Amino acid sequence: MKKILLVLAILVGFAATASAQKRFSTEGFSKNLGKTGTLCDTVYSVRIFSDTLTLLNMGAAYPNQKYTVAVKGNKVNLDFANLKGKPLCVTGVFQMFKNRPEIVVSEPEQVNKSQ
Repeated sequence: MKKILLVLAILVGFAATASAQKRFSTEGFSKNLGKTGTLCDTVYSVRIFSDTLTLLNMGAAYPNQKYTVAVKGNKVNLDFANLKGKPLCVTGVFQMFKNRPEIVVSEPEQVNKSQ
């Protein structure tokens, strides 16, 4: 019985770890390039370029933002006009664009409005 409970506990722990998305801080962004993770911060400014490209500057206003979230495509439906000053969590691959930290978002499940 103890062995069965131990095996069950290990399996549950492994399943929870595998399904949980790794959460990173903005300070560790460069150490995690190419990895998928979640960052949460405040939206400081929004720049809408077209109906398929919107940039969200997180952690500070442009050009001093901690990182940029590039919302590409038209699947993500956010009220961009009212995002400024609101907390936002995004999940995606950490990458650099023109030597600046960026996460590209193209699917609704990559965005969570609550921290």
